[in-house]
Amino acid sequence: MTDALFLVPAVPESGRYRLDGAEGHHAADVVRLRAGETLLLGDGAGAVADCVVTAVARGVLDVEVTRYRRLPAREPRLVVAQALAKGDRGELAVQAMTEVGVDEIVPWQAARSVVRWQGDRGVRSLARWRTTAREAAKQSRRAFLPTVADPVGTAALAARLAGASAYVLHEDADTPLATAPVPSTGTVLLVVGPEGGVAPEELTAFETAGATPVRLGPEVLRTSTAGVAALAVLSAATGRWH
Repeated sequence: MTDALFLVPAVPESGRYRLDGAEGHHAADVVRLRAGETLLLGDGAGAVADCVVTAVARGVLDVEVTRYRRLPAREPRLVVAQALAKGDRGELAVQAMTEVGVDEIVPWQAARSVVRWQGDRGVRSLARWRTTAREAAKQSRRAFLPTVADPVGTAALAARLAGASAYVLHEDADTPLATAPVPSTGTVLLVVGPEGGVAPEELTAFETAGATPVRLGPEVLRTSTAGVAALAVLSAATGRWH
């Protein structure tokens, strides 16, 4: 089984390192690592070090770096604009999309989103999405943490679509995502609508910005699973999964 990953501000390239704070507590007191066991240190920006535990105290681990490497970011960059969803469906989407490799998640306040991120509620919701992405990245041993952007409305999202290879998941689209032309570099931006679907005026705005409506298959997926399925298709098509 792959060693557990713990995130640090800067990954040491060699020598000894003391893991403390929240990550040290998790490693020593929750995971209960012991001397002689191994772990990974990462900075969420591509640097990773293999380490062996040399000493353990309450909330603290001392480790020795055995190997350091800096991994390149994968291409193309995969971005998902995820419509806000009621309940925990948005967080479920963030968790699963992080596990399959999304590079950035853009919370989208769609016309048909039941939930509204306003005031303190919006601040708390965004924080939960970011925490969920961080924990899912650790669980899946990712060298790069995905970015969870500030929420956007439809106009701002359409402006972003204009600078990317963009696709909108839509059940009435004629083009399957599996056969759509996808670049091997640059940014691919995928739009996932809310449970009520993408509104006609939103679809028009996205198409005007250059986005292509696509479908996954005959089934209609929940907003919490559509982005995950689409990312799997894109990862296979672009060679990110090989």
